[in-house]
Amino acid sequence: MAKTINNKANESLEKQLFKAADKLRKNIDAAEYKHIVLGLVFLKYISDSFEELYNKLNEGKGEYEGADPEDQDEYRAQNVFWVPQNARWSYLHSRAKLPSIGTDLDEAMELIEKENPTLKGILAKVFAKPNLDKAALGGLLDLISNTALGSEAAKSKDLLGRVYEYFLGEFANAEGKKGGQFYTPKSIVRLLVEMVEPYKGRVYDPACGSGGMFIMSEKFVEEHQGNIDDISIFGQESNQTTYRLARMNLAIRGIDGSQIKWNSEGSFLKDAHPDLKADFIIANPPV
Repeated sequence: MAKTINNKANESLEKQLFKAADKLRKNIDAAEYKHIVLGLVFLKYISDSFEELYNKLNEGKGEYEGADPEDQDEYRAQNVFWVPQNARWSYLHSRAKLPSIGTDLDEAMELIEKENPTLKGILAKVFAKPNLDKAALGGLLDLISNTALGSEAAKSKDLLGRVYEYFLGEFANAEGKKGGQFYTPKSIVRLLVEMVEPYKGRVYDPACGSGGMFIMSEKFVEEHQGNIDDISIFGQESNQTTYRLARMNLAIRGIDGSQIKWNSEGSFLKDAHPDLKADFIIANPPV
């Protein structure tokens, strides 16, 4: 018994979260389920970030004196997404046990996209699908609710980034060979970035998947005491659902993903950046 407890204590938070979330999957394929789980993780993160800043603005102390917590510009100034009332995690979690929770979540995603143009067309609206057990969905909200993903303490530990990256990798494993279309193993990404050394300039990935190359490039600059503002990212992805994952993956880390483009033909047949003169090109090797 003691050994079981110790093993659980030694497991990372992201591993424990994934195991618990996967138990709620039931009859849904991993390829579909990843959009449900990652969508909720994203929603929890931006809602936590919003509510933390909202409380500071509402208190009005120090640098926040006289600030209006309902002024969207206050949030944009600090790169925090504006989250409407009916899309906030506290509101949605209070409705987790209702049969309408799937519809509530889809509507929340629509509201967030409407108020944040950079997220337009990015968020998955898949929660009201009839094959998704609404009781299991409520259980998933309960599970994610127990983790503070967007607080300052969590951000300083890159908790959300770790959870998101771990989930991407586990879903890729669950999907088997096809998982490589949206996720390249971290070890390969790190090797490529260390070889290319993108310290400064324009970084381009012509088949960017879920955006791991860009995230590792930014980490590389930070680890080598470079200036993160000295690099800009450009990319392209032919799979629309993977493109959405990339945009969400970048958004949770505060990385500008506006130059990540999608078209169904891909970069070899239709270049979305024909005039780009990139300083670095980093791409997943063919398999």
